[in-house]
Amino acid sequence: MINTRASAQRRLNVRRMTIIGVLSAISIMMSMLPFIGYIPIGPIKATIMHIPVIIGAIIEGPVVGATIGLIFGLTSLWNAITQPVLLSPLFINPLVSVLPRILIGIVAYYVYQGVYKVSKKVYASGFVAGIMGSLANTAGVLGMIYILYADKYLALMEQQGSSAGKLLFGVVLTSGVPEALIAGLIVSAVSVALIRKGKK
Repeated sequence: MINTRASAQRRLNVRRMTIIGVLSAISIMMSMLPFIGYIPIGPIKATIMHIPVIIGAIIEGPVVGATIGLIFGLTSLWNAITQPVLLSPLFINPLVSVLPRILIGIVAYYVYQGVYKVSKKVYASGFVAGIMGSLANTAGVLGMIYILYADKYLALMEQQGSSAGKLLFGVVLTSGVPEALIAGLIVSAVSVALIRKGKK
């Protein structure tokens, strides 16, 4: 009995490490491909790199999601250093580029579990988790920029005298909401496929 449990635990650990490796590799690859991982939109870069983080969290839990999120955050930090755009100086701070990305998987996992308990629908749960995980990324990054660099953000945007909060909220509407909807659709479809495959 003990050997059976130990064997099952080893298989689970191998599976988790495999998923972390595969999804992290996808994140790294996406970060290296122009207009896929980080999509320039004016002074900012929109992203779909949170999607592997959310998927990993849903199928293997918050620790796996947070680990893949860490990889995403490190690629964001590296991207800010090696491929700078207007706002890249803000992303050199790991509190902006890394920490919010770690939280994506945690938020997505618990949202998915909460919605599934109520709805019992994988598609709906994946859709909501995709949206909320994506918004956690957007809110986390922009929130840290507002807390740490509101004045510097206005200076970089050449908007001194304006409200940093209003400008950042505009980013949420123009970039964050479309990212969230795309994430919801992709994550829901992938979640259904993966979970059905796991039941076979």
